[in-house]
Amino acid sequence: MSDGAIRVLLVDDQALIRTGFRMILDAEEDIEIVGESADGTQGVDSAKRLKPDVVLMDIRMPEMDGIEATRRITQIEDGPKVLMLTTFDLDEYVYDALRAGASGFLLKDVPADRLADGIRVVAQGESLLAPSVTRRLIEEFSRVAPSQQTEAEGIEELTPRELEVLKLIARGMSNAEIADSLIVGETTVKTHVARVLMKLGIRDRVQAVVLAYESGLIAPGRAEG
Repeated sequence: MSDGAIRVLLVDDQALIRTGFRMILDAEEDIEIVGESADGTQGVDSAKRLKPDVVLMDIRMPEMDGIEATRRITQIEDGPKVLMLTTFDLDEYVYDALRAGASGFLLKDVPADRLADGIRVVAQGESLLAPSVTRRLIEEFSRVAPSQQTEAEGIEELTPRELEVLKLIARGMSNAEIADSLIVGETTVKTHVARVLMKLGIRDRVQAVVLAYESGLIAPGRAEG
């Protein structure tokens, strides 16, 4: 195992799933499995004890589900990122998981290379929101957000360009797509994104998406100009 490997904790109540993910990830030189947990309670304890960089978290588990476990893990100081494991029939959990602090989603039948790449993306502080998940999230906000709009601290501190970047993040765009849209370099976009997160006091792009809709900055279901 090379130095500086990404430390991963597997949390899933199905041993077969954990074994499968371990077999896939053990083949990656830059990823190290540091532990496994069979439910959310164990997962929270293991996250505190083992200090992983990324937690692969199932949603449906006994004792404590993945959403509550995610909420507790993301409150740990300098804690790990959480990557949710989901299936197509769990749409209703997307919104709750993101609000709990998850940095993204992966389908349980994800190809091996996508699994490893997803872990690397999240470990670097990026979010992993597939377009299909972003669409489901927007649909969920269309249903619940209008009656739950909240004032977001820090939005008034954003420059017009930073506000523009925040709206594009909320549409699920990657840094490269934002760079193309604004006709600027990707490095410039990364700087803008970092400043947006800092000014809003949030940890990653996923929370930026949630904040943009909850504050009414973006009207769900309507394209921005």
